[in-house]
Amino acid sequence: MIVIMLIFLSAFFAFFISDSIDRTITDLMYSMMASDQKPIAAVLTGDLDGRDREYLSTYLRADETQTSFLVDDGEIIMASRSPEQEKQVQNWLLHQADSLEEALPDAVREGICRQGGREFYYRMERLPGENGPLILVTYMSDLYASQFRESLINSTVYVIIIVFFLMLMATLIWVFSIIRPLNQIRSYISQIKQGKDVDLYINRGDEIGDLAQELVTMKDELSRQDKAKEEMIHNISHDLKTPIATIKSYSESIKDGIYPYGDLDSSVDVILHNAQRLEEKVHNLLYLNRVEYLVSSDASGVVTNMKDVVEQVVLNSAVIRPEIEIITDVEEVFFDGLIEAWRVSIENIMENAFRYAKTYIRIEVRENDLRISNDGPKMPEDRIDALFRPYEKGEGGRFGLGLSIVSKVTKANNYLVQGYNLPDGVCFRIYRPMKKEPGKQKRRNQRK
Repeated sequence: MIVIMLIFLSAFFAFFISDSIDRTITDLMYSMMASDQKPIAAVLTGDLDGRDREYLSTYLRADETQTSFLVDDGEIIMASRSPEQEKQVQNWLLHQADSLEEALPDAVREGICRQGGREFYYRMERLPGENGPLILVTYMSDLYASQFRESLINSTVYVIIIVFFLMLMATLIWVFSIIRPLNQIRSYISQIKQGKDVDLYINRGDEIGDLAQELVTMKDELSRQDKAKEEMIHNISHDLKTPIATIKSYSESIKDGIYPYGDLDSSVDVILHNAQRLEEKVHNLLYLNRVEYLVSSDASGVVTNMKDVVEQVVLNSAVIRPEIEIITDVEEVFFDGLIEAWRVSIENIMENAFRYAKTYIRIEVRENDLRISNDGPKMPEDRIDALFRPYEKGEGGRFGLGLSIVSKVTKANNYLVQGYNLPDGVCFRIYRPMKKEPGKQKRRNQRK
């Protein structure tokens, strides 16, 4: 950044400041000569006597930085000084003065004469005289201009250096004001990665402050999920331990000829019931890992016929509670994503519906919109937003993974899922608010 600033200032000085200084010095040279010519012109435009001529000659000789002379009819009649080394310059100016005599009254000519490897600034002014027009010529070498330019450039360079260091200091302060909170954030992330319980205090109103706040929020959410996960694992371990202990104790009793439930068949039924419970719990845990693979699989361009999926799920789940009426209103539409992931998602919603439904379950499928409702008890309003969070404790203290799996699948395929209460029950909806792009080619899954 410092190098860039140096390059910028150098280019700025080379292309702008230097050219501006040269124009300023040129204007100043012409202004100085015009200022010195004013009293001369005032004398020449009046009646000249011997005293006036003496005064004029004294005035012309007083300024050593400029040389002035009067031209009358192509000849120099009065000069402040006439250095030998400047004869070539005076002859050139004398020639230019001849051409000015024929110009309009009060004509002025300014310019730069280059003679002998040097530059001379000149100014000519046509004035009325007693016997005809006079040309007042004033010139000065570039020595004074060079000295003035050097002084002006030095002053400008000093100002630029001061401005540069002020900008540098402001930049360094700004950079350090960014580096310090970034180092705090890096240290915070490093300590979080090591499992330490640390806090982050960055009170800023810019993007860095927003980033710090988001990191703190993320850390709090991860901590909450970790605690919920630990509690879930503890509960799952307890749930697994109970049927395993029952199976083990009943099996040992039967082996010893003792039937804890009265007879052999009843005791074996208890073992089979607990084995079934154990199988269901293990199946849910295994499928939680399975769904991670499904949602991370490359499903780009793949679509699923939701009518086929709903019909298959309804056919397989109708025996769960035969007394529950399943009402379907399904159009043949296609959702983005793998068929297995969508089947599991609908199965999980249907399992939840069968658990709470009283008389019916309704399934409606439209373009980018699927709804499954039932007439079960309404959900607490303060629990609706947490329904789809992983490891969230549900009703009765159970940790349900089914709806969190639904949330993973829908998000992976760019859909939204929500639950809400109806006047006579509850509804779960999977939808996409934006329209699908027209003409997009997709591969269709075959019904399995």
